Amino acid sequence: MKEKKSKKKTTAKKTKKTKKSEKSTKKQKKGNSRRNIYIYTGFGILVLLLVILVLIKIFKPSWLTDKYFELTGDKIEAVEPKIDVELLTVNPYSRPGTPTEKITGIVVHYTANPGATAIDNRNYFESLKDGHDTQVSSNFVIGLEGEIVQCVPTWEMAYASNSRNIDTVSIECCHPDETGKFNEETYKSMVQLCAWLCMKFDLKEEAVIRHYDVTGKICPKYFVEDEEAWENFRKDIGQTLKEFK
Repeated sequence: MKEKKSKKKTTAKKTKKTKKSEKSTKKQKKGNSRRNIYIYTGFGILVLLLVILVLIKIFKPSWLTDKYFELTGDKIEAVEPKIDVELLTVNPYSRPGTPTEKITGIVVHYTANPGATAIDNRNYFESLKDGHDTQVSSNFVIGLEGEIVQCVPTWEMAYASNSRNIDTVSIECCHPDETGKFNEETYKSMVQLCAWLCMKFDLKEEAVIRHYDVTGKICPKYFVEDEEAWENFRKDIGQTLKEFK
């Protein structure tokens, strides 16, 4: 009888051990399964993030840098206007040679010099290196016949937009009379140049602003006094962007 009881106890202990072992194995399998899920999930998230970063680098590189950059491509070349490059001499009064940061805006000005041509304004900027009267210039000047003269490279700062000189491209626009209203040829070139610069620097039409928006100065006069004309101008830039994007 004692032997039978002893055998039963031994068998019971073995059964308990087996059950414990089975439970332990099941827990271990569950733990391993969960661990695998976490590993695969983490790996999947990592791969997804890498894919997103690659796509951003290809399609939206501006999101990944605070430094100056330019986009290139057939579409950008298609909208590029004819530009007469007449760079100023590097000097402290109109072309300091200071590198710009990442371009985040385009600032529109008017010359406040009725009847003057684009090259007249460019030559005035150039003369400042000798006269030392003031510090003023612009990256571009658009003339009365729609001609576009570049005075300062877009990767260099011009003296035009005060606190925004360092991260914007400036455009001075000629006008025929005291009203400051731009003629048709000047206006067309303004739209095309702004659209091209927007594509070049990965900007939307909302990034095109007035000198007035920076300092409160009545510049460009016509677009400050006629808010609807200003909004229509930006809409025309937006329409051009849609056509070429």
